[in-house]
Amino acid sequence: MVNKPDSNKARLHRHTRVRGKISGTAERPRLNVFRSNSNIYAQVIDDAAGVTLCAASTIEKDFSGSTGNKEAAAKVGEMIAQRAVAKGISEVVFDRGGYLYHGRVKELAEGARKGGLKF
Repeated sequence: MVNKPDSNKARLHRHTRVRGKISGTAERPRLNVFRSNSNIYAQVIDDAAGVTLCAASTIEKDFSGSTGNKEAAAKVGEMIAQRAVAKGISEVVFDRGGYLYHGRVKELAEGARKGGLKF
């Protein structure tokens, strides 16, 4: 019998390991990424206060175009950067959520940098 490894379980394990080292503060909040098969989500989180400062995703009503590709991820990165800069946040700590820094996660990060966030 062939046992297929649970990739989401491995991702959650990586995410837990990374979260032990990364934490968002009021000065440098955490930019968290969640990627599903059809959408991508980003949040800027202050872990010290336990508050989400701003969020952006491809499921919003004003988001147009395809939702599960690299172009959509780049748009979400720019959207989250605009919302964070509007709230006075210029530096963040990037939390890739246990995903590999590749593809849509990388495009979101580059879009956020293009929008004005530093990390």
